[in-house]
Amino acid sequence: MLVVDDDPFTAELTAMLVEMAGYETVLAEGGVDALEKLEAQPGLAAVVSDMNMPMMSGAELFGELRRQGFRQPFLLITGEEAEKLRGQYPEMSAVLTKDEELQENLPELLASIVG
Repeated sequence: MLVVDDDPFTAELTAMLVEMAGYETVLAEGGVDALEKLEAQPGLAAVVSDMNMPMMSGAELFGELRRQGFRQPFLLITGEEAEKLRGQYPEMSAVLTKDEELQENLPELLASIVG
């Protein structure tokens, strides 16, 4: 599973939560790096991406991946209001708020969308 975040600390924390849920992770530092990592490892099962990143937001990354034919689950994590983003991007697998409940919510959500 690809974990995308421009903040190394947050990327490591998110990756730890994903790994605790039983998935292997690859880290990407932002959208451009994510595209390169997915090109090198096209078999990754899903993407967990931060929303607000320089150069390419999580939503822009999602759009580019879909244009390139990537159809695996895409989970967006945001510090903004998740419900608003869910409405803007209904084709995303999930949008999750980055809050104190992330450690409980992320594994549950991954299990439901990735299996």
